[in-house]
Amino acid sequence: MQNSSATSIKAAIDIGTNSMHLVVARLADHGGFEMLTSEKETVRLGQGGGEMKLLAPDAIERGIAALGRMKQVAASFGDVDLAAVATSAVREASNRNEFLDRARNEVGIDVEVISGFEEARLIHLGVLQALPVFEQRILLVDIGGGSTELLVGEGPDPIEARSMKLGAIRLTERFFADALAEDRAPTDGEIDECRHYVRAALAPVGHELGGHQPQVAVGSSGTATTVAAIAVAARGDDVRQMNGVVFSAAELADVAKRVLTASDRRKVNGLDDKRSDIILGGVILLQEVFAAFDLQAMTISEYALREGVLFDRFASGSVQDLHDLRRHNLVRLAQQLDPDPKHAEHTALLATELFDRTKSLHGLGDSERELLDAAAIVHNVGLFISHSSHHKHSYYVIRNSEQLTGFTEHEVELIAVLARYHRKSHPTEKHDEFAALKKDDQRLVRELAGMLRLAIGLDRRHAGLVESMRVIINDGTVRIEPLAPGAADIDGGIDLEVYAARERSLLFAEAFDVTVEIDVSAHDADDDATDLESG
Repeated sequence: MQNSSATSIKAAIDIGTNSMHLVVARLADHGGFEMLTSEKETVRLGQGGGEMKLLAPDAIERGIAALGRMKQVAASFGDVDLAAVATSAVREASNRNEFLDRARNEVGIDVEVISGFEEARLIHLGVLQALPVFEQRILLVDIGGGSTELLVGEGPDPIEARSMKLGAIRLTERFFADALAEDRAPTDGEIDECRHYVRAALAPVGHELGGHQPQVAVGSSGTATTVAAIAVAARGDDVRQMNGVVFSAAELADVAKRVLTASDRRKVNGLDDKRSDIILGGVILLQEVFAAFDLQAMTISEYALREGVLFDRFASGSVQDLHDLRRHNLVRLAQQLDPDPKHAEHTALLATELFDRTKSLHGLGDSERELLDAAAIVHNVGLFISHSSHHKHSYYVIRNSEQLTGFTEHEVELIAVLARYHRKSHPTEKHDEFAALKKDDQRLVRELAGMLRLAIGLDRRHAGLVESMRVIINDGTVRIEPLAPGAADIDGGIDLEVYAARERSLLFAEAFDVTVEIDVSAHDADDDATDLESG
């Protein structure tokens, strides 16, 4: 990894066989990035070149023009460090220097041609920024236009990788050129021929990489994302982002049936018109990858090569930092929008401690604990808009933030709903956000929001006086005894925190059907006390 010049604006361009991608970002304090913009152009650099041994003249023209436009977009943010890499189409072309020289002389960009293994490594870095898979052994599948990168990795390091000359454009031109020219669905014979070819190529790789026993399959780039989009459309779901979307082997089979037999693939819901002609080869290839590795499902990463290049070339942190990427992004959002992010952090500490000490009540696991921690960190970001109804503003800010990289759309929704219920009204079906949740998620929101409210109460003065707590669960009663060793010399001690926590305990009591006691011998609440509902 290399750190570069003083400018904090960084950009990366991925010059692929089918598409060219740009991402522009600002280097953040924690070593990661705040994404500013992204662009994609379908250039088809590898189209019309036979077996991709040559870049066609018109493809080079399209590529240089697109590269120039992307440089202009990056430059619109001011002084910017830019890195550009090229993959299969340029890598394999005997006339690649023509493209590279023109990029350097006409556009002012030095394009680095990377190997298949380096491409897989960089995609892996992109995925680690997008999905919480750092502690899992993953199989990464990136189907491009000209090549497919397969990688098994765990933590920051690739274990083994392969780059294969199998891609959506390459297979489509080899097996389905006649079908495209005649504007018809491919014949069974054409499909079988393509499938046998792919299956033979994948067989040894499936045996070698599958022996590492990956725990989760991750798909990145166009083919996998398109399959996920078609599957989501078939479900009737309204999904704002594809990151973290999971589709099953059965859904892939359904997608394949539709795109391989459709007389007009452009009418398939979820299928981008610009990809409709090459989806044939891509879907068959993905099906055979599922078969070779006996996959039951695949999770989509919206980050891939360009984000990996961005991190590898410009990030100030180490790859190990990606382990905490999700929390870093939450903290960054809170620091930008919450006037007292230290209170949010302390609330998170208390909330997760309460979670840990009440496991016998809820039986929830690490993923739910992380959601509670996340909601606590960002529960007050709505204050950036207005103090009035800031819990509702927090929902809007979180739900529409582009900074929470690493969380799935479903997780972002749950975090946003939890923040929305950190104060005021309890969750109810009268609220659209709550009513839209599945019943299990509604129950989870009630339980976690109950914990969050208690934790906020225990830091009522935003002073961190309550450092820990004892929790005693007995015969339907949960007794919480706040521990505040530093409050002994403070007039009134933690009376205000105890009172605030009591006032906020009703949702917790209802969610778990218990009676809640909070150091009841220490303070008698005054019914006329000041409103304690502000976060």
